[in-house]
Amino acid sequence: MSTQNKSPALQQRYGSLLGKVTERKHAVQELVEMLHTETTWLTSPASTKYHQNIEGGLLQHSVGVAETLLRIKDTLAPHISDESCVIVGLFHDVGKVGMPGKPYYVPEVKNGTATGKYFINTELVSMGQALRSLYLVSRYVPLSDEEAQAIAYHDGMYVPEGRSVSHREEPLLLLLHWADMWTAKVLE
Repeated sequence: MSTQNKSPALQQRYGSLLGKVTERKHAVQELVEMLHTETTWLTSPASTKYHQNIEGGLLQHSVGVAETLLRIKDTLAPHISDESCVIVGLFHDVGKVGMPGKPYYVPEVKNGTATGKYFINTELVSMGQALRSLYLVSRYVPLSDEEAQAIAYHDGMYVPEGRSVSHREEPLLLLLHWADMWTAKVLE
């Protein structure tokens, strides 16, 4: 469904992160294969109007978050595995691809020409983006409770669902939230 993101540097960074997954390598490879062949993972924007609202922006953002998460983790929580950080960092926003064969972001076309803007596909079953991310990842990759919490609530207080774990966040959730915010608001 999607074409290959053409940035060799980004592909190298992406491959390097995937290389850190060893214990659940096969499961992650199956998820990645599905994402590459049945979704817009490699071409989707990260948003319609905020950070990385460009073709391929979702992959760029996701790689950046995973890399930032690993750096923060090394300082604050070195006991958390690199594999866990890569999985939640790379796939925290994977719900932004929509569902296999049904993209979440659809390119706007005027007079037969893509405008470079995107709109949200209203034909998808309504579901919060983080919940969709957790749903897609957990169909392929066995997750710990901490990883599931991190994916489900990484947007923190920005969404009502995040309030349900307020003051009961596991360290991985906090690290992912900070990495996501830092990447989106500072690095991008």
